[in-house]
Amino acid sequence: MNHKPGSVAAPIAATLVAAPAAATFTASPTNATRERDGQWLLIAGGVLLGSIGVFVEEAGQHPLITVWFRCAFGALALLAWCLTTGRGRDLLLTGRSRWVACATGVLMVVNWALFFAAIPRTSIAVATVIFHVQPIWVLVFGALFLREAVSRGQWLATVAALGGLVLTTGLLDSAAGSATGSHGGSYAGSYITGLLMCLGGSLCYAAVTLLANTQKSISPFAMALWQCLVGAVALAWAPFVLGWPQHASAWAWLLGLGVLHTGLAYVVLFAGMARLGLGRIAVLQFVYPLTAVLVDWAVYGRTLSPVQLAGVALMAAALWTIRRPGRAQVVPEGG
Repeated sequence: MNHKPGSVAAPIAATLVAAPAAATFTASPTNATRERDGQWLLIAGGVLLGSIGVFVEEAGQHPLITVWFRCAFGALALLAWCLTTGRGRDLLLTGRSRWVACATGVLMVVNWALFFAAIPRTSIAVATVIFHVQPIWVLVFGALFLREAVSRGQWLATVAALGGLVLTTGLLDSAAGSATGSHGGSYAGSYITGLLMCLGGSLCYAAVTLLANTQKSISPFAMALWQCLVGAVALAWAPFVLGWPQHASAWAWLLGLGVLHTGLAYVVLFAGMARLGLGRIAVLQFVYPLTAVLVDWAVYGRTLSPVQLAGVALMAAALWTIRRPGRAQVVPEGG
């Protein structure tokens, strides 16, 4: 597989399954050991998700094929965990809950497809960081449509986060500009298309967050499994139309994407969130994009420019301000 130099190649549209609000996961820590275990579980889950871009790149499949295999293998992994732990009753949804689960499943399919398609057009680091702007959309949509109170400080933080987003794209950076220019206008156009795909994916994930918060009776596990099942059914046609993977290595990467980055990662994240408060969860969610940046550098030798790194820092600081304690949070995916 050929990899573009310079700016990175993007990972999972992140990524990971769309779980409902972290408020659903919250449980008061009983002691220091429980809290420490929760921290390590969230860190492990974030590191797992941060490597998703490598699996997407190395599989080398059409984005819809990648999404379908992630949903199919992820659903099998989560079902196995369900049978092992006896949580089958969680999956019995009725009425509005069922429709919300199906709607979030469709949105997650679109979200993952956009994120995976953006990876070869931008970079693992760039796509993952930009995708994590989704808390801004949650705040804005919550204020506009749900009449949630937003402080002046949060609006200022939103403006700062958008400024960091612009810097992170590399469009204003001379190094990124010369890189895109050296590849010609077609590459520059592809890069911008990838950025727009990341933003589109983050909007879809924000919608998932808002919908999930309307049905807090749905457990995080049930929401994740339903989303995988909806995706597997909705895209069942994809392998027959777009073609099945031709190499055993591609099957292995796709299997890992479903079992490791969906089944295992979600179980680990759910367990960690149950041991921590919202404030600590919000901080540890930044492990995922940080890992993606480091993985992109370690595996493919692609780094962010100083201007882009400054943008990442500005976004992180702004998003930390926006994610005040008590606000519903969502596990990142990506992509």
